[in-house]
Amino acid sequence: MSEVSTKPYLIRALHEWCTDNGYTPHIAVAVDERVVVPREHVRNGEIVLNVGRLATHKLELGNEFIEFQARFGGVARQISVPIDAVTAIYARETGHGMAFEAGPSAVAGNDVDAPSTEESGGTAAADGSSAIRPQLSSVPSGDTTPAAPAGSPDETDPPPAGPDRGRPKLTVIK
Repeated sequence: MSEVSTKPYLIRALHEWCTDNGYTPHIAVAVDERVVVPREHVRNGEIVLNVGRLATHKLELGNEFIEFQARFGGVARQISVPIDAVTAIYARETGHGMAFEAGPSAVAGNDVDAPSTEESGGTAAADGSSAIRPQLSSVPSGDTTPAAPAGSPDETDPPPAGPDRGRPKLTVIK
């Protein structure tokens, strides 16, 4: 028997953390042919979905798939996302969360893109609102670089002005 990935457990844990703290959990998904979402909300091969309890019906955070029903433009849709297509889970309000590398077949730049219906340039969330897109950075496994000291610019500077303002800052887990 093969070992189950830690990824679905981390997703469930962060979903629970968001819920317990009154935050709205969102997942970023690399869309490919296996992902069942409204294609009209896919932008640049990615969709961000609100997976909060109020935005979903029959939410199942399984080891292989995240499945639920959600309304898009007032129409109930069935959503099915393979775990390996999830690239991040984070709290919409704070941006705190975790990013992951997409699985082998969830590759950015695929041909399932369709223009977003939103003019704001935001990514569509399952509740139809514009979600903040995470700003991801990769940290290699076994990195021995010490963490920034307390009071460093990373911790004390206000959020930057412009397009990155308010974006989640997540670390990629390999």
